Amino acid sequence: MRAVIALGANIGDPQQNLDTAIALLKEATEVVAVSSYYKTAPIGGPEQPDYVNAVCIIESDLPAFDLLSLLHGIEKVLGRERNVHWGPRTIDLDLIQYGGLLSKSKELELPHPRAHERGFVLEPWLEIDADAVLLTHGRVDQLLAQLTPNP
Repeated sequence: MRAVIALGANIGDPQQNLDTAIALLKEATEVVAVSSYYKTAPIGGPEQPDYVNAVCIIESDLPAFDLLSLLHGIEKVLGRERNVHWGPRTIDLDLIQYGGLLSKSKELELPHPRAHERGFVLEPWLEIDADAVLLTHGRVDQLLAQLTPNP
């Protein structure tokens, strides 16, 4: 099943952390595409450095909760600590969408509940999938256009 994963990091060596996370994903899944890296300002949370963000598309046969556990395991390997909500992090891996699954459980919301509001997810996703559709929200290109202020 096709999964969309957003990656972000802003402490340590963010680019290296994304490189390592992608390498670990390649060991456990079939990585189909990886976007360029984007430098973005943090949203919410305490004052902190800018982020390096990317999106990758993978193919996996894992059940959704097992894929989420894999992502959390990669975060743990890379030193992710969950001390401050929306605080700085060595790595953040968010499961944005997994096939056609819809989930509202406390442990896993699919699609990701704020993906449609996040340019740092939509822009890199659109780069690697021009026809991307975020379930329950619509085409990624249209969602991104709604976020981008018109001159």
